[in-house]
Amino acid sequence: MLAHLSIENYALIDSLKVGFDSGFTVITGETGAGKSILLGGLSLVLGNRADLSSLRNKEKKCIIEADFTIADYKLESFFSKADLDYEDVTVIRREILPSGKSRAFINDTPVTLDVLSKLGSRLIDVHSQHQTLELTENDFQFKLIDAFANNTKRLLAYAEELQKFRTTEKELQDLVLFQSNAMKEQDYNSFLLTELESAPLKEGILEELEEQYEQLNNVELIMEELSKGEQLFNDEQAGLLSLMTAIRATFTKLAGFGHQYQELNERVQSAFIELDDINTELQGFQERVESNPSLLEEVNTKLQLLYNLQKKHNASEISELIRIKNDLADKVFETAHVDEKIALKTKELQEFRSSLVERALLIREKRNSVIPNLKKQLESNLGLLGMPSASFDISLLPSDSFKPNGMDELSFLFTANKGSNYGLLKKVASGGELSRIMLVIKSILAKYEKLPTIMFDEIDTGVSGEISNRMADIMKEMSGAMQVFSITHLPQVASKGNHHFKVFKKDTADRTETNMRKLSNDERVVELAQMLGGKELSDSALAHAKQLLN
Repeated sequence: MLAHLSIENYALIDSLKVGFDSGFTVITGETGAGKSILLGGLSLVLGNRADLSSLRNKEKKCIIEADFTIADYKLESFFSKADLDYEDVTVIRREILPSGKSRAFINDTPVTLDVLSKLGSRLIDVHSQHQTLELTENDFQFKLIDAFANNTKRLLAYAEELQKFRTTEKELQDLVLFQSNAMKEQDYNSFLLTELESAPLKEGILEELEEQYEQLNNVELIMEELSKGEQLFNDEQAGLLSLMTAIRATFTKLAGFGHQYQELNERVQSAFIELDDINTELQGFQERVESNPSLLEEVNTKLQLLYNLQKKHNASEISELIRIKNDLADKVFETAHVDEKIALKTKELQEFRSSLVERALLIREKRNSVIPNLKKQLESNLGLLGMPSASFDISLLPSDSFKPNGMDELSFLFTANKGSNYGLLKKVASGGELSRIMLVIKSILAKYEKLPTIMFDEIDTGVSGEISNRMADIMKEMSGAMQVFSITHLPQVASKGNHHFKVFKKDTADRTETNMRKLSNDERVVELAQMLGGKELSDSALAHAKQLLN
């Protein structure tokens, strides 16, 4: 429930701090005193968008803070999913900065307006005259029937299944579109793939072939240079190995004369071994290198194929050609097997369709089962509110399409008078009748939705006398299970409250301020008397006020 509300620097409110209790709270005040301002401030902590024009002092920030006692309303999972700290007394704060920026906090943790709005919708239902118009809309009427039928879990399961159905349906459409486009390209893609598969595509192949080509194309030059190298190594008079043999013998003799000579000898020995190894490898090259025109032609053919493929596919690297080949292989495979996928996806879609229809039929069955009792309760309660001939014609018509809440069309018709034709609420019900119908519906919904708090903003508009008295009784009865607020101009309603607050304006030297305070019993008598007979208090008005309170 709403335990405390603090508003600073908002519209005509300079600073307001007020605490609330459980039960039935009434709020009264003259027209223009600022009751709508109070609701506007409360709406900000419930997630409504802020407006810079709401700041009283444009150089200071506006702060609105509300404390809610939520221990009995099983909201721990919401806080956990939103990654928020749960507190039995949860504090919601909204700040509007002079720059126009807005910030929201839940238990001092910054949150988005979306999170704030979702939490707000589970804490308090602010019913305004605008919301009464929702009564004429199918969505609201379905909400009433589904609450009465306890369809919440069934609707959630249906919505999850519908999401899967829509996803699968889109996937099937994409597959059919892919098939339509891909079949046109299948032959060409297959040709390109065959061409790429005929090429020796692997990492490093281009460099390997280019190196092989250079060797084969210059074999005579390579053989000539290898022969020169072999002569330089092995000439008997001035060959490198003959000279190194002599140097090796010299340093072998010096090795015994000290450590430094030993080190030089080791280096000379190592150099000789390395040169001898090079000579052996050079001789091996001489034996293996030979002219091979057919291999040269084969390597050249492979290179030209790779160069042509690179140019054709605008690829600078062989790795790009490999990627293109893999992509084409996937496309060709997908196209070749798309019929199978379409068949599987069609079967999957049909299974979801069957499951959805089954769920929708169960939802319809539950709705149909409660409509007679709902109709009876609506008409019975409206009879107590001065509408003895009120009658509803509520029926469900099957729909072929999947809607967000099932497969039903709803006909929700009303007449206030015997012998009159049924019609749509928005066409046949007056404003006062709509207010009474909405109050009855809210009293029914309250038993099922289990909201902590509900606030009625002049729901008694258009009624008076005994009817208003009975409307107040309904709100009083509702307050036994939840916190109920009523902003009212009617003394009959105001007298029923467990707690009575008055909103008033006060003029100072240079400004007008809106404030609010809780009335004592004596002050309530005066307030009710003024609501009954005006500013000039008469003995009869005071007596009537006392009678209402008693």
